[in-house]
Amino acid sequence: MPLFHIRCMPRLTLLLNLMTCCASVVVGVGCSDSASSTVDTEDSSVKTMINGSNALVKESNFGPAPAGKVLRHTVFFSFRESTSEEAVKEVVEAFCELPSKIEEIIDFSWGVNNSPEPFDDGYTHCFVLTFRDEAGRNAYLPHPAHKQFGSVVSGKNDQTFVIDYWGTPLENPPDRQLKHAVFFRFTEDATEEGIKQVEEAFVALPSKIVEIKGFEWGINNSPETKSDGFTHCFMVSFESEDGRRLYLDHPDHLAFVEVLKPILDAARVLDFWAEK
Repeated sequence: MPLFHIRCMPRLTLLLNLMTCCASVVVGVGCSDSASSTVDTEDSSVKTMINGSNALVKESNFGPAPAGKVLRHTVFFSFRESTSEEAVKEVVEAFCELPSKIEEIIDFSWGVNNSPEPFDDGYTHCFVLTFRDEAGRNAYLPHPAHKQFGSVVSGKNDQTFVIDYWGTPLENPPDRQLKHAVFFRFTEDATEEGIKQVEEAFVALPSKIVEIKGFEWGINNSPETKSDGFTHCFMVSFESEDGRRLYLDHPDHLAFVEVLKPILDAARVLDFWAEK
């Protein structure tokens, strides 16, 4: 308020105006704090992760992990044609160093795509990170070591594909697993009933096909914007490439494909020998 207005204002009017201003300030501050903690928390956390800010969403805003579940963070890279083998190796080595630098990573594996199916969309390198919960992922994404890794990747990779989901850890995982990562994007007119039918049909396959040695699935919950619209992830494990071949040609798998086809918009498939 301009000083000359204060000098000309009657004392009572001045007092009332000052009281009103003070009340407005108090109310404004209180409402601002409340709104930021109850309304904008999710949006701001997403922006924080994508923009790589050092600010973190408080862990109290995350619920506990579902019983018996861990959070999988799957990352896939395709590289530019101009990127040398040495540069690709540098990226892989830098990624493999992150578990030693970021304690929230409780498991890590990676491999190079070897799928015999034509659904990899050009992606070649596969990485699976595991966190105990969403708070762990929230600490990882803006972590200085993760940011430094981003500078290593920059200019070398062509595309990045990211899907996160709640997975089920194996009690006694084998030393070496052939991972068969399958992602689905459904048509816009797909019904909840139709999608559920696909989910149930896929979940039933391990009981019908003995070559399947490990299985987990989930719906994408990544705060990043690198899913390409894919919503469902199914991670199937085999002991050998022969096991995968028998699975792909198995009558029950072929029957599942027929259930899937009517509502499938796109499938993305990458296979890799999981290395620690």
